[in-house]
Amino acid sequence: MLHPHCPACEHLITWKPACKHVFQDATGLPLSLPNEFIDCVQQVLLHGYAESTLETYASEPLAYHVFCDSCSIPEDQHAPCSSDLLNAWMATMAGNYAGTSVKNYVHSIQARHIIHGVKHIWKWDLDKATFDTMVQGALHLQPEHSRRKKCQSFTLNYISKLLPDLDTTNPFDIACGGCLTTSFFCAARVGELTVPTLKDFSPENHITPSGICNATDRNGFQTTILHIPHTKSSQLEGEDLYFSEQLGPADPASWLRHHILLNKPGSSEHLFAYSYTASNKVTHRPLTKSAFIQCIHKAAKSRGLPALQRHGIHIGATLKYLLQGVPFDTVQVLGHWKSNAFLLYLCKHAEIMAPYMQPEPH
Repeated sequence: MLHPHCPACEHLITWKPACKHVFQDATGLPLSLPNEFIDCVQQVLLHGYAESTLETYASEPLAYHVFCDSCSIPEDQHAPCSSDLLNAWMATMAGNYAGTSVKNYVHSIQARHIIHGVKHIWKWDLDKATFDTMVQGALHLQPEHSRRKKCQSFTLNYISKLLPDLDTTNPFDIACGGCLTTSFFCAARVGELTVPTLKDFSPENHITPSGICNATDRNGFQTTILHIPHTKSSQLEGEDLYFSEQLGPADPASWLRHHILLNKPGSSEHLFAYSYTASNKVTHRPLTKSAFIQCIHKAAKSRGLPALQRHGIHIGATLKYLLQGVPFDTVQVLGHWKSNAFLLYLCKHAEIMAPYMQPEPH
């Protein structure tokens, strides 16, 4: 069976193309390698994609096959996918989906071709111009409701107003406060300091107390370093986050210190794990992204503040450092931005650029 019933997250590997993968030598002749090597190669290729990327690609193979079946395209023409079939599929999505969604759908099918060893993957070098133009057309045709609006940013003032609603004697609240202030001053993504679900925590992938250290530079400035062992862009070596002690109620060092004193997470537990009592038994729970966001939204509502998107923490921190005059390339490194994409989200461009546009340097 080419398309067995299975969870959506397994479609990419479990759904097989009609054409069988045959190992070939440099001249195109078959190689007499055992079939088990096919599975081995597929597993290695699969691990070449970040988990979040695979999650994004989970449902797209189904959409592609539904389209092909609705057009009575034979199974053996589903893969390799021709440029004309690809363009026809993209045309049906344009105007109904966001342009980025259309692009993700196409990349999921490309990933399926790669993982299953399907040759002649649309000859990207020859059809790249057409593909790029189709993507651009999909962006222009995307429905108004799917256009990404500039994210309203968290600010230091907003966070300072929100924090008093958190009970510093409550294990969960103090963990959320520590996570919020650490995320903001590290210019981190919420997903870097939380876990997707309770069962997803792994010390090999997520931040733990053992990943914290302190450093002092030659000027005597102290910095706290938090090591994340696994990120989407650095899956093997991980990446470091940094913050320094701050003045005022939003000081991340103070919140993190109080959290660790109250919750006492183990060295190999989630950094923001908190004490949780169930059936008269106290355990530690890793802080999930959804629980963290719910806590912050609840506190915001209680203080009469708008509930902002979680991306606003990362964007707000980026904006904060830019307004302080921190150079763009330094902010890009600090916030782990792999491109200039953050410029799409930022407001207050005039304020950021003002110091650089004066007649005399300041």
